[in-house]
Amino acid sequence: MGWRMPDVRVTVNGHEALVPAGTIVAAAIALAGVTANRHSVGGEPRAPLCGMGICYECRVTIDDQPHQLGCQILCQDGMRVVTT
Repeated sequence: MGWRMPDVRVTVNGHEALVPAGTIVAAAIALAGVTANRHSVGGEPRAPLCGMGICYECRVTIDDQPHQLGCQILCQDGMRVVTT
């Protein structure tokens, strides 16, 4: 067995999730069972598309900071993520 980084606790839409250290926010959202990061102006659910910060479909609020790119940010212990 190899060395493993410790898990971190994040809160996604008020529900605590335990994810491996090094997990990006977009993946933590998916692991928490959330299927849409946000909704378009027309009400359509939107989720990460490109995974490299170009499409902006992964925008979420992290620790009260809106419009953060969930595909570009690593989870930190105690992080609060809110999708819209």
